[in-house]
Amino acid sequence: MAKDIEAAAAPEGGEYTAKDYSDPPPAPLIDAEELTKWSLYRAVIAEFVATLLFLYITVATVIGYKHQTDAAASGPDAACGGVGVLGIAWAFGGMIFILVYCTAGVSGGHINPAVTLGLFLARKVSLVRALLYIVAQCLGAICGVGLVKGFQSAYFVRYGGGANELSDGYSKGTGLAAEIIGTFVLVYTVFSATDPKRNARDSHVPVLAPLPIGFAVFMVHLATIPITGTGINPARSFGAAVIYNNDKAWDDHWIFWVGPFIGAAIAAAYHQYVLRASAAKLGSSASFSR
Repeated sequence: MAKDIEAAAAPEGGEYTAKDYSDPPPAPLIDAEELTKWSLYRAVIAEFVATLLFLYITVATVIGYKHQTDAAASGPDAACGGVGVLGIAWAFGGMIFILVYCTAGVSGGHINPAVTLGLFLARKVSLVRALLYIVAQCLGAICGVGLVKGFQSAYFVRYGGGANELSDGYSKGTGLAAEIIGTFVLVYTVFSATDPKRNARDSHVPVLAPLPIGFAVFMVHLATIPITGTGINPARSFGAAVIYNNDKAWDDHWIFWVGPFIGAAIAAAYHQYVLRASAAKLGSSASFSR
């Protein structure tokens, strides 16, 4: 296992000492033995439940906001009602913070196929685990949106079912770029917040990983809700599209898979081969000199 070595100032500030950081070994591409472990299935269940809860709360917030701001349903002052775009962004970011905090110790708290893909490309999870996570996330999303439709059947179809669609006035290229950049921000934050070196390197700055991840989701929603409604999570977009089942939602649906997957791949490459490359090379050269 390669070690990363960085120079760190001593408390007196006059001398520098070497700090050793050990990265966990890369996950195997295919680990058949993993299929025999209960911990894998427990993690898959956690991903399913977390994504279900995520879609239920967030899509219900979107439907409720659209109902509260509908002048035909809520009166002439409806435009001033509801949680607003800021509230919707908080719902998505807040739920990610809560659910990542709750599930990080069980499954890693992915709750997003794009995050799972990025971690798979970085060899943080095996192919078997990644595929099972993505299936569980998509099924959980479908069930979560299904609950919203069941509880708010009078408003679900009327207000778009919380489905992601490209807004009028924007090209498909613009929507795709927004999803790529938004997912890059999210997955880049995931890598940075969960970097195994961070605890040692920034031991004086306590970092709760779910917090910056939730804030990343919040900020991206503020920027991209007007363009695509903000996907950055293929399971979120897929679950809403399946239950809503509208032609417009399906016509634009490819954007919400291709964009997040490209953004996740770029973030994984940037973190692994740019941000961590110099440390890896330094660690390798140091190990050869010993």
